[in-house]
Amino acid sequence: MSDAFPASTAALIDGKAFAAGLRAKVAIHAAAFEAQSGRKAGLAVVLVGEDPASQVYVRSKGKATVECGMASFEHRLPADTTQADLIALVDQLNADGAVDGILVQLPLPGHLDEQAVVERISPTKDVDGLTPVSTGRLALGLPGLVPCTPLGSLMLLKDRLGSLSGLNAVVIGRSILVGKPMAQLLLGESCTVTIAHSRTKDLPQVVRRADIVVAAVGRPEMVKADWIKPGATVIDVGINRLPPTETSPKGKLVGDVDFAGVREVAGAITPVPGGVGPMTIAVLLRNALVAAYRNAGLDAPSEL
Repeated sequence: MSDAFPASTAALIDGKAFAAGLRAKVAIHAAAFEAQSGRKAGLAVVLVGEDPASQVYVRSKGKATVECGMASFEHRLPADTTQADLIALVDQLNADGAVDGILVQLPLPGHLDEQAVVERISPTKDVDGLTPVSTGRLALGLPGLVPCTPLGSLMLLKDRLGSLSGLNAVVIGRSILVGKPMAQLLLGESCTVTIAHSRTKDLPQVVRRADIVVAAVGRPEMVKADWIKPGATVIDVGINRLPPTETSPKGKLVGDVDFAGVREVAGAITPVPGGVGPMTIAVLLRNALVAAYRNAGLDAPSEL
């Protein structure tokens, strides 16, 4: 248990440590891929505009890609880029044999059609797992590329609990980025899955039945201690910044779960920060390398 958090009832699920281990595996297999194929696996990231948060994400993704021994291709376009020019770049990357994964950083400027851009990405290079083909393959239980945050959350759950078969799981949130694919992944592990959301009647009572709770609603500290079944495993996907205070001038980062309260009831919980967050980039790197193996006609290592 990290010294950064006080002792509590719930075991802390250390996403930072797990992500570091996953990155190490990616680096080993990236070197093996290069030896087999004669080239580095390649990840292309497209950033449109100058959103500060997106710029930070893109820099960190590029740095992590290179650190794992893969090739990083960054494409920065002005905020007034046209739909046609962005689509043309995606087509160019689809055709580029050095590029195995394509990530278009979202959100895009308002004048651009995000869905049309995502749909243009080749499913074999869709490292975000958001194209209709990727979504359909996940729903059908077929091999494919899966959204990074849900897959990272599943890895943490399986590492903590082993088999998830037969467990009751509640996913709070129904977004295409997290909620829906998370539910599909849990179904694939033979969980009994409920997707809860803003229209769910008596949400606390629904959540209280769950052995596994995945909170992904974007509302700070919404999930309270009395919502949680004693001993449940809680995965907090949310990351929210509270208003600045004297003790926290930049505003404290919190999840969608009331950590201080829930940790006294749950069996295990991910902290924010340091839980799910580090997994997202680690799984992105994993997805890019898996895509590289598949695109080269090779079997991806099973431990990825």
